[in-house]
Amino acid sequence: MTAAVIRSTGLWTPDESITNAELVDSFNAYVAKFNAENAAAIEAGEVEALSPSSVEFIEKASGIKSRYVVDKAGVLDIDRMVPFIPERSNEEISILAEIGLKACQDALARAGKTAADVDGVIVAASNMQRGYPAMAVEIQDALGIEDGWGFDMNVACSSATFGLQSAADQIAAGHARAILVVNPEICSGHLNWRDRDSHFIFGDVATAVLLERDDLGEGGWKILGTKLKTKFSNNIRNNFGFLNRTEKPTGDNKPIQNGAPKDDKLFVQEGRKVFKEVVPMVSEMIRGHMDELGVEPDDLRRVWLHQANINMNLMIARKVFGREAGGEDAPTILDEYANTSSAGSIIAFHKHSDDLKSGDRGVICSFGAGYSAGTVFVEKI
Repeated sequence: MTAAVIRSTGLWTPDESITNAELVDSFNAYVAKFNAENAAAIEAGEVEALSPSSVEFIEKASGIKSRYVVDKAGVLDIDRMVPFIPERSNEEISILAEIGLKACQDALARAGKTAADVDGVIVAASNMQRGYPAMAVEIQDALGIEDGWGFDMNVACSSATFGLQSAADQIAAGHARAILVVNPEICSGHLNWRDRDSHFIFGDVATAVLLERDDLGEGGWKILGTKLKTKFSNNIRNNFGFLNRTEKPTGDNKPIQNGAPKDDKLFVQEGRKVFKEVVPMVSEMIRGHMDELGVEPDDLRRVWLHQANINMNLMIARKVFGREAGGEDAPTILDEYANTSSAGSIIAFHKHSDDLKSGDRGVICSFGAGYSAGTVFVEKI
């Protein structure tokens, strides 16, 4: 068996960004319009009035200040509040494959590698554009990997760490020389932009991680150990799927319409329950994995956590290090990128790892719906 190393990472960021102020202006305009149009029903108690949001509320609740999106105009249009992503023909590359491809190309360039060095592609993301063919196979084709393979996998916000373990195991078993783990996330497409409690949470991005057999190059990160965990919970959910069209007995198979504040065909969560249950689960998982690997808190240089909520991350970091931690210990990209689901911990690693020295250790950690969680302990080569 041959060990796998993380050789490089890649990042693709959309050109457009929405600040909290822009988002709040749009949301509050929608609220004012909704309340005015439904004034009589609200007065009669038949419809609940909507409450406006504020920049202060968003930043205190999440630490988010802006988010990148693939289409700004569609999100901010109060008569739409959904990104506009035109349908592409089957002969064109799909949008998730396209942004994933760009992240892959960045990762390959950073490692001084080409697609000819890669045998496999794993697309690990929280929302797939279609059931089949796999986006991973589409990216494989776009890269020109003729004698190889690809598949998609979904473990919500933990998809990246689950993909990293899968890739590392396959390389160690001799099934591949190198594998790209790709995390394309257009979270703006599954977010209910009309829900005050969640409309600010997500952004769009794509990341890629190149894992390679350790004897095929120099530099990067040795993988010390990986661990995965799942525990069923309804507290983070998205019920959209192909069986939705079969639910109505009348044969009314119209597409799902966006707009209802608690439409569970889009992202919905019980935020307080998630915070209360996930923080101890993840903290204990990291500390338990540290014990197994013989890693003490003082041996750990950095934690690259899933970027869901600044308050969650600070509390997890404090429990892991056994002291107040944040900033350099647990870098955040939430303020600029918001929650990017599976890509968040990879963005943090991508942007905040170059300064570490040979022998420095850290952990890439994800957590999300499922509940799911993953830890990947690494050491700078």
